[in-house]
Amino acid sequence: MIERLQVSCLRNLTQVNLNSAACNVIVGENGSGKTSLLEAIFLLSRGKSFRHHQPKRYIQHHQNAVTVHARLNDSSTLAIQKQTDATTVLRLNQTTVYNQSVLTEQLPTLLIDPSTMDMLEQGSASRRQLLDWLVFHMKQGFHPQWVAYQRLLKQRNSLLKKTRQLTQVQLSELKSWDKGLSNHAALIHHYRERIFTEWQPYFTESVKQLLPSYSEQLSLSYNAGYDTSVALDIQLNERLEQDLQLGYTRIGNHRADIHVHWRSNEAAESHKESSSVTIDTDINGKLAVLKEQAANVLSRGEKKLLITALRLSQLPLLLNSTEDKGLIAQSSQPLITPVVLLDDITAELDNRAIEILLSTLSQLPCQVFMTSLTDDIVPFIERFWSHHNMFHVKHGRILSL
Repeated sequence: MIERLQVSCLRNLTQVNLNSAACNVIVGENGSGKTSLLEAIFLLSRGKSFRHHQPKRYIQHHQNAVTVHARLNDSSTLAIQKQTDATTVLRLNQTTVYNQSVLTEQLPTLLIDPSTMDMLEQGSASRRQLLDWLVFHMKQGFHPQWVAYQRLLKQRNSLLKKTRQLTQVQLSELKSWDKGLSNHAALIHHYRERIFTEWQPYFTESVKQLLPSYSEQLSLSYNAGYDTSVALDIQLNERLEQDLQLGYTRIGNHRADIHVHWRSNEAAESHKESSSVTIDTDINGKLAVLKEQAANVLSRGEKKLLITALRLSQLPLLLNSTEDKGLIAQSSQPLITPVVLLDDITAELDNRAIEILLSTLSQLPCQVFMTSLTDDIVPFIERFWSHHNMFHVKHGRILSL
């Protein structure tokens, strides 16, 4: 858990020093800097901003770098400095480290904000990252395999972009990369599939709380991004000509996805010709189930609740994990406390959903930072946290209330 946070030169936050509690509420008008405070914590944990990928866009004007420093409740310290040219300096306990994953392991951070509320309609990247966040923190062997896969994929795509006709030397090189991709892909899929299976019952339980009327109709599915019954290198070889024409690799772990399906026994007959839905049949061959993407059926408000359920369901799984990885110790309290960032949730969720969300968070050993335009959120906070810190942000200055 973060005990003290220091931020300098991030957007309009020139210098911030604050002591934090298990629950922290940041109140301020739009543009005051409250979301920037969440951005700073996310930057420290993930090495990137959730608002813009270029450091020069979030580093304060006329400054060369942004710095975020945190002291955790076990007295360890984390720090990141990002310069305008994207040069990054990372420190753990005053010692320079060279991989962001080191800090990410120490400070697992889950973000729920308005920008994530279109996850169901966006491309697969954000949904894939949702699964990979869990896998990273629960499977120690996942990250090295993922890094190696991404390195080989970058090399392969670079070669595909350069030419439409491979020489024998290039073909030999490509086959070597494909074999490596295949080996890493098999392990990455194994980790993802196992964690996805563990995640499903938690998602189901979360849906029962947030969308009880749809609890029997919503389900998750995982797509590996390729046919896992056949080695990836074999499939890549079969599709090589098409990949050369397109200039990129079309199948593999990087195309994996998770989908939320909506199932109904109604109106299957009227939709049987539609290409956007799947019609299942019963044992007698009669049309029984209409299955399509939940995003095509639910209202915007319901989709917000669904995405909240997806994210919220990850926390109890993470905290109940008994992986021997140092994050959670078997039969003991968590050694590292996940941090949940909630940005302007009163604008995205109704009172009932907010109450369920906060009630669930208050019962989990996690730290919460949330922003709000007004102090209307305070009665909810006082109901679930006996002690919390309140901050008011105005023109980049943060005052403790």
